[in-house]
Amino acid sequence: MAATTPNQTLRRLSAVVTIQWMGATLGLPLLPLFLEHRGGTPPQIGFIMSTFFFAGVATQFFMGRLADLYGRRIIMVGSLVLYGFASMVYLLPVTAPWLAVARSLQGISAGAIEMASLSAVSALFPEAERGRAISKIFAAQLLGIAIGPMAGLLATVNDLGWAFAITGLVSFVSAVVAYNTNLGTHSRSEEKLPPIQWSHQLVGALVGAASVGLVIGVYEACWSLLMRSHHATLLEIRLSWTLFCLPWVVLSKYGGWLADHANRKYIGIAGLLNASIFLSIYPHIHNNVVMLFAGSLESVGASLTMPSISSLTTQGAHDREQGRRQGLYTTANTATIAIATAVSGTLFSVSPSLPFTVASATSIAIALTTFYWWRNVQGRISK
Repeated sequence: MAATTPNQTLRRLSAVVTIQWMGATLGLPLLPLFLEHRGGTPPQIGFIMSTFFFAGVATQFFMGRLADLYGRRIIMVGSLVLYGFASMVYLLPVTAPWLAVARSLQGISAGAIEMASLSAVSALFPEAERGRAISKIFAAQLLGIAIGPMAGLLATVNDLGWAFAITGLVSFVSAVVAYNTNLGTHSRSEEKLPPIQWSHQLVGALVGAASVGLVIGVYEACWSLLMRSHHATLLEIRLSWTLFCLPWVVLSKYGGWLADHANRKYIGIAGLLNASIFLSIYPHIHNNVVMLFAGSLESVGASLTMPSISSLTTQGAHDREQGRRQGLYTTANTATIAIATAVSGTLFSVSPSLPFTVASATSIAIALTTFYWWRNVQGRISK
């Protein structure tokens, strides 16, 4: 494999991430409805959705350690292949337990893919450029998520299995691209791994990841159900995902610039509060057009702040510590997503607004603790 510059690697990695997330979200907006069509109750739907995240919680740090030991490329390629096979299961006429297994395998794979891509970028780019580089990975994720739901427009709840089969094929294609991409490390190092450098900075980043996870978990389990309760059409449900993603794709470069030129910790705190506050208002909006507009507005704040939080996770870290740090970050994020998805289905059956309100209040409380954790952190990076 020919040597590539960090920018060339970033472009390739962005293509891999876009392709994978496009495939992964072809049928995702309708997945709760698909599970309901298979006979699942709201609590069962919440459980099946949560297995994706619980599996990630159990494996992400371990995957990060393997990436630090053996290189990121083998983890990325293997995870894409596993995701592809797991996605094929949805095409089969299987019962809920098998769908939970498939969802778990997807969760293990997706967490490893995210960890490998972010740790590669963190290792390849210096501190003063890392925010902009990370923002391109986030933009690639959101571009894939924006395209996927609309690309699967012809799929209905009844034939959603075919959309997931396409997801599997797309993941196999992504694995080929990843195999030919320089991710910074490729083989086992004989040197002992350096210990993780624990600090208030890292703990604050993990707390921020947990705060965001609560918000995402409610959306995963209840967003489509909430929109349907507001009499939204399938097209409107798909559009809600796309219109959230597009502002993020367009504005992410500015979020990266802010991370590299302004104070990361204050931008990160603003982003955490932005996500929590928007979560609380959606159940009280009964006009679907306004819902779509509000989602786009929330996305603007997220795009300008998430690169700062991610940059703080790896700021000052050793190259062979990046995988474990990203593993910790994704574990903290995925753990609260799993909790939120598991609980949200039951809360939604009590009242559609309840999971949104509970998660918003909890997320705000967690986010405010970052004022303590980051109080002495150097948030502005000198070139």
